[in-house]
Amino acid sequence: MPMSLADIVATLPSDESWGPSTTTDALVDGVPYAPYSKSDKLGRMADWTTEGKDREGRGGRQQYNRNYKDQQVYGAGTSSLFAVQVAEDESSFSVVDNTRTSTKSRGFGRGGATFVRGRGRGGRDQRGGRGTFQRVGQRGGQQNGYYDNRGGRAGRGGRRFGGWKDYDKPQRNRDSSVNIKPDWQMLEEIDFNRLAKLNLETSTGEDIDSYGFLYYYDRAFDRPLVKNNERKLNVVDRVAYNVTTSQDPIINELAEKDEATIFATDNILSMLMCAPRSVYSWDIVITRTGNKIFLDKRDGSSLDMVSVNENAADAPLEASEGNKDSINFPGALALEATFINHNFVNQTVIESETSKHEMAHDNPFYNPSEETEALASKAYKYRRFDLSLEKDEDPLHLIVRTELDAVVKNNISGEDQLLVIKALNEFDHKAQGSGGALDWRTKLTSQRGAVVATEMKNNSCKLARWTVQSILARADVMKLGFVSRATPKAADRHVILGVMGYDPRKFAEQMNLNLSNGWGIVRTIIDMVRGMKDGKYVLVKDPNKNLLRLYEVPAGTFEEEDDGTQEEIVEEGAE
Repeated sequence: MPMSLADIVATLPSDESWGPSTTTDALVDGVPYAPYSKSDKLGRMADWTTEGKDREGRGGRQQYNRNYKDQQVYGAGTSSLFAVQVAEDESSFSVVDNTRTSTKSRGFGRGGATFVRGRGRGGRDQRGGRGTFQRVGQRGGQQNGYYDNRGGRAGRGGRRFGGWKDYDKPQRNRDSSVNIKPDWQMLEEIDFNRLAKLNLETSTGEDIDSYGFLYYYDRAFDRPLVKNNERKLNVVDRVAYNVTTSQDPIINELAEKDEATIFATDNILSMLMCAPRSVYSWDIVITRTGNKIFLDKRDGSSLDMVSVNENAADAPLEASEGNKDSINFPGALALEATFINHNFVNQTVIESETSKHEMAHDNPFYNPSEETEALASKAYKYRRFDLSLEKDEDPLHLIVRTELDAVVKNNISGEDQLLVIKALNEFDHKAQGSGGALDWRTKLTSQRGAVVATEMKNNSCKLARWTVQSILARADVMKLGFVSRATPKAADRHVILGVMGYDPRKFAEQMNLNLSNGWGIVRTIIDMVRGMKDGKYVLVKDPNKNLLRLYEVPAGTFEEEDDGTQEEIVEEGAE
């Protein structure tokens, strides 16, 4: 029945206010409601994260969910009307946890630093290396004798080097190993991720010929040092040759006989096979003449230098990057390491003309009528490898010139074992760029494995190249010497702390070095060049990115520089 106008007017409130009538009842159908104010923000109807916000964090402060940080919840400004009153007899009740914790940590110092052992083989980085040092809850104050995982000293204020804040670390801008000229045409750009997926199974190779001679290794260097009796690294002037591929008379002779399609030296080939591990810039000159391909290096190329801590998390800095120690610049350290390696090989052999291992032919680079200086112990083995695939119509062979440094008698069989001798060097384990290395003088004897594992991490590319060179030459043992500065501030005086011997193949397994991947990289680059016209090409590793670039360069590139260098040498000799 419709309401009349008089009934409607009678239902209106008697006062002058507008809207629903006010009431003091706090219940809606018997259920209390939460009061609110105009300042409340209507965000979520229900917040199930309040329990997590109220927990106390590891550092004693409340840990807030950063997704909801500083956000207000509807009704948060008032006390909860739904809180359950806990009985007095339940307030003292607690649950005891009897389970044992599986991890053990050991804290010390005011900052509560904790040693956390890395996982995987050998610990750090899951690929060899000692356990990482992870700092937890640093409150300032300097930890005595403690260095963070990037080699820098932990200073006041608890500043963290390394870790999750590395994303905002400024990118280093290194210079390229070769000046890229405007007339160079870039043909290919290869990312390291693509290179890491390549694979090619190859045989161990065959010997073609051998040249030079080898002295016997002095086993006295294998004995542990007597306390306070260090061996000094002496300067031994001996002639050693590092001739590039196209200037090798033996390789040119083998190319004329059509013994192979690709020619290289172990120094160049190892860099190409270990390219994904490299950080610094390098370049290889590739020359195609007909069906022959030569892999060369420039005079004064970075391939001839021995890098130091190239793969460290905090590699040595340049002067432009704030490094004030001129003897610890990357270039200065590389010169020092190259000097050490040359003299270390000559010092660890017993020079005797009556007792040495002669190869089939004499040294091909030494002319006794023109040179009077004594030759260093060095043997060159020219070896051939088959890089052919099933789809290839013609076989694809590679000839590489490998080098050996010494020979030693086997203790059991008495047979001669071929050696490759290299030296790792320590400049200052406390300085920037040391990569968290241990003090060799105190740890080399007691923690030998940790020292080697740290070197595998900081010098991954260098050790991988040495291992590849040893395997290419079919060396039986690779000797690694540990040479340190006599004093950290003197780069011209060194001492030999010890020598270790390794089977190159087992050492490659410890480093997770896959030779099949290296051969796959070589075959990929060669296939690119084979698909191009005759000419000269340069393969350059980008100084700041993990990629390779292949350039086509004019035919006379680098030859003018070589001629200018030779003219300067002749003029100096005439003066």
